[in-house]
Amino acid sequence: MTALFAERALLPSGWAQDVRLEISAAGRIDDIQVDASAAGAERLHGPLLPGMPDLHSHAFQRALAGLTESAAGGADGFWNWRERMYRLVGQLDPDQLETIARQLYIELLKAGYTSVVEFHYLHHGPGGRPYADPAELSLRLARAARQAGIGLTLVPALYSHGGFGGQPPVDGQRRFILDVDGYLALLARLRPVLEQAGQYLGLGFHSLRAVAPEQIARVLADAPLDLPVHLHIAEQTGEVDDCQLWSGRRPLQWLFDHCPVDERWCLVHATQAEADEVERLAACGAVVGLCPTTEANLGDGLFPATAFVALDGRFGIGSDSQVSVSPLEELRWLEYGQRLRDRRRYRLARADRPRLGRALYDSALAGGTQACGQPVGALAVGRRADLLVLDGDDPYLANTEAELLLDRWLFAGGAHQVRDVMVAGRWRVREGRHADEVRSAQAFARVLRELARA
Repeated sequence: MTALFAERALLPSGWAQDVRLEISAAGRIDDIQVDASAAGAERLHGPLLPGMPDLHSHAFQRALAGLTESAAGGADGFWNWRERMYRLVGQLDPDQLETIARQLYIELLKAGYTSVVEFHYLHHGPGGRPYADPAELSLRLARAARQAGIGLTLVPALYSHGGFGGQPPVDGQRRFILDVDGYLALLARLRPVLEQAGQYLGLGFHSLRAVAPEQIARVLADAPLDLPVHLHIAEQTGEVDDCQLWSGRRPLQWLFDHCPVDERWCLVHATQAEADEVERLAACGAVVGLCPTTEANLGDGLFPATAFVALDGRFGIGSDSQVSVSPLEELRWLEYGQRLRDRRRYRLARADRPRLGRALYDSALAGGTQACGQPVGALAVGRRADLLVLDGDDPYLANTEAELLLDRWLFAGGAHQVRDVMVAGRWRVREGRHADEVRSAQAFARVLRELARA
């Protein structure tokens, strides 16, 4: 049993003083006491928060971040970026993927994420040649997460086609392609391995353009019913136009009409949602996975978050293409995007939580927890001990009252104010440093040099 003591801690009921947490050897919170004694407990050096789940990550894309900012001429948007991403995919080997993922996961931890949903569609070797073990690359990601110490929900994504209506894949997509039998076999191979390691599994459909309706139906019928379901949807206007040509319906309309969308589902982006679709999204209980820095980087547009939150819609945040690894930036730009569109402030505050920082953080915690299927997201008995300690010596935070702390940190702070990070009862970051960060960064630098020469 480990005992921790925080002078200020964010509990589900709000900020509390002199909080003592008892954490079991299994890494769960066994007891919480308020107005408690620090005797026999480790005294934390700053305010205590639940760690943030990252509900959407493509780890390999960290190697591409910042290298696609040269204008290609013409209509440069998501589709041009995708071609550059395919060139990276064509080069990666398993060792490189594992090294990139480990480095990313360390960076996520240092920024305040304590779990990650890895949406994984890179299944095969160059040219689409299968590995001897079809789970080779999935297992490399799982190992990278264990090495870094971050909580993992691995979501292998079914990717079978190059476009709506079963179009054949292009060369850059051949490493992604699985049929349903291969996909279900991959799930069966992975689940016991992940469970033994304390990791989690989810279902993934890359997008409506990459899978056929009968494939979705079969996977939902034959895969375990307790797994979260993740899907890219309605990210770009081109996708919406193509879906209408194929089906006569917009992507979200088609999905709601043909699939049992409920609390199991995480719909990633949904950027192009219209008013009636926003209402259906909020009513069905699914989580919308918002990745504002990626959506801005790719020029996707703005999800109508103001209307969605007004309907009590559920959302979480993800690092996606890894142009940012900071939950602060995702939450900040989620709010700022709505302000720029509406030319007004305080767009995502709630009547019951007028403090904007608290409203954003609580909502992202709840939505991220639902989407990752892990027992995280709150300092509460029975939850996994995933937590972060802000720097109590930082002058901005030390001189801010508890109710304003999240406003101060989210809107004027940075990752440097994350002091300590714990996952499942084990400290992974102490005084801003990860024990493996130097070795990992050196290996990551070697991979970047290799990719630059290729």
